Amino acid sequence: MATGVVRMGGTVRKPSADASPFVAELLNLLEETGFQGAPRYVGQADGSDILTFVEGHVPARFQAWSDSQVHAAAGLLRQMHDATSGSTLAGHFEVVCHHDPGPNNYVFQGDMPIALIDFAEAAPGSRLEDVGYLAWTWSIASALRLPLGRQAQQVRLIADAYGLQEAERHALIDSVLERQMRNVRFWSRFLAHPAIAPAAPQVLNDRIAWSRQEHDFTFRHREIFDTALR
Repeated sequence: MATGVVRMGGTVRKPSADASPFVAELLNLLEETGFQGAPRYVGQADGSDILTFVEGHVPARFQAWSDSQVHAAAGLLRQMHDATSGSTLAGHFEVVCHHDPGPNNYVFQGDMPIALIDFAEAAPGSRLEDVGYLAWTWSIASALRLPLGRQAQQVRLIADAYGLQEAERHALIDSVLERQMRNVRFWSRFLAHPAIAPAAPQVLNDRIAWSRQEHDFTFRHREIFDTALR
């Protein structure tokens, strides 16, 4: 929903925001550590942040994903987290989180996700915050794009591909549920302050309703997901 984002040759220009300095430091850190799955920060001009353009396409909507696609997405997130672990940017937290690692923020080349984009919500946090959000937006869906049993298998695949420890696996579905309710709070904040809202009230209400629906679905079937993670 970001406005004013344009491509200019091999770069992308995005209006600068309060988060711009942190994002610049983060992208520079990722580049310095050799992480290939993110745009590079070029600089600022005319009130815009300038980033390199990552060739590929971004999915227009959520859908069912193959095991290999989900595996690649989780592996890429792990690489990004590892690149920030112990950094000044992460501070006393585990890592710097992307905080929105849904399919809509991955660039695909061919059929495979190869890079993360849109780090506007990035901030220090725990690994499970992002892994929970990834498990939800890539594999868990009340619309049953995949049968429930296959969803649970993919959540297990995400835990395996990311390399979650046993204790983290026990908490993964709680993290999914927390991220779903955080989504409700995120969009409700804009309803309460329409002057800064990035979308019309009906769009915000639809996102809130969807997040609650997904939370109810996940909570109802959490035993199936928890069992698959053992």
